[in-house]
Amino acid sequence: MNLITAKRLHSVEEYYFSKKLREVRKLTLAGKPIINMAIGSPDLAPPTKVLDALSSTLQIDGAHKYQSYQGLPEFRQAICDFYKSKYNADFDPNSEVLPLMGSKEGIMHISMAFLDKGDKVLIPNPGYPTYTSVTKLLEATPVFYNLSEDNNWEPDFDALEKLDLSKVKIMWVNYPHMPTGASGSETLFSKLIAFAKKHTILLVNDNPYSFVLNPNPISIFSVQGAKEIALELNSLSKTFNMAGWRIGMVLGKKETIDAVLKVKSNMDSGMFQGLQKGAIAALNSNEDWYQSMNQVYTKRRQLIWELASLLGCTYDEDATGMFVWSKLPSNITDAEAFIDKILYEKSVFITPGSIFGSQGSNYIRFSLCIEENRIKEAIERLKDFKI
Repeated sequence: MNLITAKRLHSVEEYYFSKKLREVRKLTLAGKPIINMAIGSPDLAPPTKVLDALSSTLQIDGAHKYQSYQGLPEFRQAICDFYKSKYNADFDPNSEVLPLMGSKEGIMHISMAFLDKGDKVLIPNPGYPTYTSVTKLLEATPVFYNLSEDNNWEPDFDALEKLDLSKVKIMWVNYPHMPTGASGSETLFSKLIAFAKKHTILLVNDNPYSFVLNPNPISIFSVQGAKEIALELNSLSKTFNMAGWRIGMVLGKKETIDAVLKVKSNMDSGMFQGLQKGAIAALNSNEDWYQSMNQVYTKRRQLIWELASLLGCTYDEDATGMFVWSKLPSNITDAEAFIDKILYEKSVFITPGSIFGSQGSNYIRFSLCIEENRIKEAIERLKDFKI
């Protein structure tokens, strides 16, 4: 018996990494010594006090019951305190913040709250593939706006104004930007807010990389007037090495958050209390935490630059985040074929930029979530690689 799947599944493919990692696992099981430099999954441990906070809740009465859809009041307060301390942005913990089980969940919840069939969504190219897949699953239409290295990976507002924006409901932005590492700026956010207000578009900034190799963390809410038209997603995954914990948050004005909560409350039954206690401890980390984390990433990035140069790639040394976005030499025209050649000949797995959109077709992306000795090993393997 063949069950018929929903038509919406015809509009999307399985996530690239979901498919490719099966292939990589098969190579590993076959005895290939794979070095995975593709995935942005932090390999460092969370702060010790986070683990202590989690374990201390396990015996508390009620800790294992269903929790509030809106999270613990003290968790919401910790998020607001964090935003005030780090971004100088004020929020009401009772109505303007909503904890999420990872910010990826928030992409779906926000989209479900605001999109109807046939609506349009502005999506960056290159950009996070989930923006596109969620849009298609909800039978809305992606409208890609190109980002280019020549424009510091920022939107071309003249080009945006020439588009038919009449059915656009949401615009996704992501600064610091993944995959390119462009940092963004308050000037850029001001332009984005003005554009969104002019066209009555919900502007959503996806902001999980603020504190990774970024000397000037900013939020879209660092800019006056953002709350009227914007939401921001954030996450503990990258900043505190808690990717597997699935802890994120969305912030914005009450009416917008209420709409997201209406979806979320029908999708889960609250976050485990111990995770929330750990998250509170993480958000209260002092500056030593950020400095120690970035010292590790700085050393790794230097080695990745060496590796990228070995492959004839160029890169921006001012880029931020936990990836190195590298432009391929001009004689390489197929990023996926290039990384497959490296994978099968040298057992090193790198991300092709093409999976992030057509504007990434001449690029590859290295993750910094790999130990220095493994990067050095990759360098040794690739010294005699024929480009």
